[in-house]
Formats: sequence, C-alpha cells, structure tokens
Amino acid sequence: MFDVRNILDVWKNVMAEIEQSIPREQFSTWFTGAELVSVDDGIVTIGVPNVFKMSQLQAKYSSVLKTAFEHNNIDVKKLEYTVVSKEKPKTRSVDEVARPQAVAKVAKVAYNSPLMANGALQTGLNPRYTLDNFVIGGNNELAVSVARNIIDNPGISYNPFFLYGGPGLGKTHLVQAIGNALLQRDSSKKVLYTPISSFYSDFIKSLQNKKGDEFRQKFRKLDMLIVDDFQMIINKDASQQEFFDIFNDLYQLNKHIIVTSDRLPSQIKTVDERLASRLTWAGAYDLQLPSFEDRCAILKSKAEYKGVEIEDEAIEYIADNIKTNIRALEGELEHILAVADFKNMTPLEVINEGYVNTSNVQRNKTVSAKQVIEKVAKFYQLTPKEMCSKSRVSHIKNARQVAMYILSKDLAMSTPKIALEVGVKDHTTVMHGIRKIEGDLKLNFTLRDQIAAIKEKLYA
Repeated sequence: MFDVRNILDVWKNVMAEIEQSIPREQFSTWFTGAELVSVDDGIVTIGVPNVFKMSQLQAKYSSVLKTAFEHNNIDVKKLEYTVVSKEKPKTRSVDEVARPQAVAKVAKVAYNSPLMANGALQTGLNPRYTLDNFVIGGNNELAVSVARNIIDNPGISYNPFFLYGGPGLGKTHLVQAIGNALLQRDSSKKVLYTPISSFYSDFIKSLQNKKGDEFRQKFRKLDMLIVDDFQMIINKDASQQEFFDIFNDLYQLNKHIIVTSDRLPSQIKTVDERLASRLTWAGAYDLQLPSFEDRCAILKSKAEYKGVEIEDEAIEYIADNIKTNIRALEGELEHILAVADFKNMTPLEVINEGYVNTSNVQRNKTVSAKQVIEKVAKFYQLTPKEMCSKSRVSHIKNARQVAMYILSKDLAMSTPKIALEVGVKDHTTVMHGIRKIEGDLKLNFTLRDQIAAIKEKLYA
C-alpha cells in the first residue's frame, strides 16, 4: 500500500507520460478529472467523474495507463475504475423533478433579457450548465475539446466558435458551460449569453428610446458574447448589420464570440454573405445524434445528478427506444421517475407494468428496413426501385450508401442482409459503402445534416 504522497507523485508522473503519448485533445477530454485512488497489491484503482468516462478509459486507454504505471515501477495486476464525485449531488425527490413550475422557475433565469430595466448588463447564464454534467460521447467529443481550448485560451483559440446541430442535442448547455467555466476562473470577466431574439428585441427598444449608442457600448465592453439560436435572425437586416458591427469590434479586440444555430450560416439564405463568412472563420462544429452507448451514458449521468437510482435494464430500455434527441431522452427519464415515485415502484417495474407512454416506443420499435429505404429514397428524391438498382450514378450510389449506413447503425443488420435489402452483389460492397459514409461524416457537415434529417423523419 502506497502512502498519499507516493500516490500523488506516481499519478503526476503517469499523467505527464500519457500527455506526451496521445493527442492533446484526447488527453484533455478523457483524463481531465481522473485521479489515482489507490495502489494495493498490484490492484490500481482510478477515480473518474462519471460513468461514461469510466467506460471510455476502460475500453480505450487501459493499456496506455498500464504501460505508464509500469514505467513508474508499479506492477499492475489489475486496473479498476470507480466513479468519484467531487461534490455530492443534491438529492431531489422525483416529485420535485416532475413539478413543472419548479422547472419553469429555473429556466427563467437563463432567458431573461440581458438588458435589465436599470441598464445593467447581466450574464444570462444558467449555473446548472457546466462541463462536469455535460456527458461526453462520440457525438460531441470534438465540440467539447474545442470548448476546453476556449476556456484555456479565451479570445485566441477557435474564435469565433460556431456550434450547430438539431434541437435538443445540447448546444445551449455546452456554450453556457463555457461561459460559466470562464467566470469561475476569473469573476472579473464580462460574459453575456443571449438568444438572438433577445438581442433583436433589445436592439429595437434601444432605437425606439434613442439609446442605440448605449446599446452598442454595453456589448463592446464584453469579454465573451454567446449568441444562441442564430437562425432566428432571418429577414432582420438592421439587426444583422448591428450584430456584424459588434462582431467586428469584439473580434478586433480579441474578445470571444460564440454562436449556435440549428444549421450552417450558408444554409440560412437571408443571412448576409459577409456575416456568414465571418461566423465560420474558425470552422463550424456540430453536435450529432447520440449513439446507443452515448444515450445510456447520458441517462446514467442524469440519474446520478438527481440522486436517484435506476436499473441498467431501464436505462437500456429508454436508450433503445428514444433515438431522436437528448431532450426527448431526458423527458422520458423524467416521466418514468415521476411515475415510479407516484406508484412507489422502481423504474424497471414502471416499464414492465406498462405505465410508460409507449407512443414513441412503438414508432421506434416498428422501424423496418423497408421504411429506412423508403425514407432515404424520398429524401434524395428517388424511388426505392431507383435507389436499390445497380446504377453507378453518383447521387444514386450515395443515397444507397446512406441507406446501408443507417441499416447497419440503427437496425444492427448484418452486411449480407443489407446487401439483399439494397440490391447489391455481396456484403463486401456493403462494407465499403458503410466505411465510405463513416469516413465522409468526419468532415462533410452537409452529409451529417442529411442523415440527421432522415433519422428525424424516420423516428418522428
């Protein structure tokens, strides 16, 4: 058994070695918050902040950790992981969770107009949104890595930060978490979160009250401006020009600008080209639909945060049947927990006894290969027969590969069976098509949007 001082020294050396051996983004994403709990007779126990990080470290980095420990004269017989909470989550009764007026009261804090009656500029940030309770998965790890870089280097790294994705995927949570983290490090920083609708209405009021200059100066004094739902600025030419000017001023002063939207600026037809170009100077980063594993991790994290217990079978049931977005996932969890509290049952008993509203579940469970093929074909303006033909025309081939990808990822179909469904020669063609889409998704944001849109229609 090592004493505390030795443990700290060993862990410091292990982390230093791993930081040099893997990409910085991976180290920041997966090892932040990890700690060495104990070394006892060859059993090394590592503490992590949440279940998802635990699974990722166990699956991807156990060999890296073992090697680093051995380089520090620790003979590792077994690596164990445990969730270690820095702060005990506040236990809330399910009745509290389900009480709509309580939720509305908290939500109101974040969406009040940033310009108050006395002219003071408020942050608009909701303190609930932090990186600690934002679950990291394959659908968002790049965006989270960028967020951490911004917190470390505000005004320098990834400025502006343009984050986009469908509703309910965590955009608001992530960008507000950046603002909260920055203020936690330096409370003197001036940070403002505002939906674009609030920016617009406050701008109009300032013009009506002949206080346009005062309005601009308040924004130009900021260290970080976070603008949400930018797509709502459509057809508002005057406010676009005002935002354009404020953007330029803040950028020239190395102040950070963060913007979220449900689509790319280039896809908002009425947005000025100069503004659209500036918003993506540092690239555009998206949040995708979470995988099954991501959804399980999100649900476990939410349950831990609420201080309630839920069986793994119940977690997997919800994750398997709610595939649209995180908001719907959390809503189903809230519903099941509320019923469990009311009926004095466990969440799994609630599900098994049929107390769950199964409308979404039934839709998701009845999705078939035929429906996938029909939805994909319709999205690309083809007939199923055209898409499943032997045509090598580029847009038809692409649609066919998208169908292969969805059949594999969402329906877990084997490649030989997919080959039969889409009319290709053999399973190797299917494997190639799936790999092609997986590779394209890393950089092709339009393709990501297309697949997300198809899935929304498929599971709606």
